[in-house]
Amino acid sequence: MPNFLGNIVSFFSSGESIVFFICALLAIGGAIFMISLPRVVHMVLALALTFISLAGLYVLLDAEFVAFVQVLIYAGAISILMIFGIMMTKHQEEETEPKRPTHNALLGIGVLALFGIIFYAIQKAEFMPGQFQAGSDNTLEIGKLLMNQYAIPFEIMSVLLTVAFIGAIIVAKREED
Repeated sequence: MPNFLGNIVSFFSSGESIVFFICALLAIGGAIFMISLPRVVHMVLALALTFISLAGLYVLLDAEFVAFVQVLIYAGAISILMIFGIMMTKHQEEETEPKRPTHNALLGIGVLALFGIIFYAIQKAEFMPGQFQAGSDNTLEIGKLLMNQYAIPFEIMSVLLTVAFIGAIIVAKREED
């Protein structure tokens, strides 16, 4: 037990760990709010909070480019697109789900058990000693990999996303008619 408390004290001894803990807490909280809030607009805001928190975690990992893309694409563009989609579609009155206290209690117990298992596994894990050496220019390296080694998978992914987007529009139009 003293080792457990010592690990917690040593974890919170640096500012980086505290920022990591806050970002992780916000990301998890945003994800939980995303799936539990009844209004869609509130869900989108919770999702944006999760995206921004993940960007903070990327900054802590010295992946500034990924953090910038996370904020630019996910927190910005996708959240705004979802809000416009919600505003432009017709919504019926919200359905209220029946209260299920047993289900919620079992869900809480399951979440706590999962948290305990993950926390125990992290406490017992042995990490490689030494410092992580991040690349000097992450953006340049990502650009080189995308344009040289992964150019074809990158293009295939963009075509796939375009086809999925067109398919979603067709399905939405069909349901509307």
